Amino acid sequence: MAELLKIREISSRYDISARALRYYEDMGLISSTRSGDYAYRMYDKQAVKRLEQILILRKLNISIKDIQLIFQTASSEIVLEVLEKKVEDIDGEVALLQDLKDIILEFVGQIKRADFSRDADVKRLYERAQKVESRIANISYDGNTSKINRLPDVSNRLKKTPEISIIQINPFKAFSSGVDSFENVMGTFQQWQEAHNHLVKKMIYGAPDFLSFEEDGNAVWIWAVEDWVTEKDTAPYELIEFEGGLYAAAVSVDGDDDMGGRICSGIMKWLEDSGFEPDERPGHRTMCHMINPTDEIRNALGYDQLEIYVPIKVRSKES
Repeated sequence: MAELLKIREISSRYDISARALRYYEDMGLISSTRSGDYAYRMYDKQAVKRLEQILILRKLNISIKDIQLIFQTASSEIVLEVLEKKVEDIDGEVALLQDLKDIILEFVGQIKRADFSRDADVKRLYERAQKVESRIANISYDGNTSKINRLPDVSNRLKKTPEISIIQINPFKAFSSGVDSFENVMGTFQQWQEAHNHLVKKMIYGAPDFLSFEEDGNAVWIWAVEDWVTEKDTAPYELIEFEGGLYAAAVSVDGDDDMGGRICSGIMKWLEDSGFEPDERPGHRTMCHMINPTDEIRNALGYDQLEIYVPIKVRSKES
């Protein structure tokens, strides 16, 4: 029988999180197998080789959608086409950055020559800023087929802090995996959840579940349930009352930086200069969930969108 490796073994060997590995599988880039009643996902040599290819392409900053395209065809021409497009993208970004530099230097010169004690100079700077904004919005590049053809796109890519939304999550009843290994949560618990999907609350918007990650590779997964559900219905898993609360939320796209690691750091950085601070009360965890509701939408996008939620509260006056 061919050697099969568990998620934890793959994670250790290739320094990749179990979350990212599961993401690649969800996107159809690699496949796993299960034997008998064994709930853990296992990976054979072919899957490991495919993972190595994925990691190389991701190091080259190739998108998941383009990696899917590469794997769907056996032709080297597709690989060359994707890499050539990446070079075009880089050329476009370099040109945009040069324009950004020129615009900033030009504006710096305007400011240096201005006398802020003169209303006329202040008004002139304001008008100049409006012209700069208009110029940024209309920059184009002849002969450049890259989709990244406007300066704001690069500016957004250069931002270290993600766009933050403040969201109030209301209390709800849920069944919980409890703190368990990621393998068990994504194995035994997920199988149980799929078999008991009739308990899951029908939501108007978004997924009814939240996943949080603990220390030592553990996780907690909760699913909102209908009001009539009792502890007897969710046994052997616990029925809980999720307290809800205030959260700072942002979206990690395409498995960005280990499934949201950069996003979490960006939210914490944003909090430093905001009127909020982390809510560290027991039970208030950083959570996430996938916000693509169907495979059809996921396939159309070519990637998953992972929404990150960091518990927050209004900053106290003593802070």
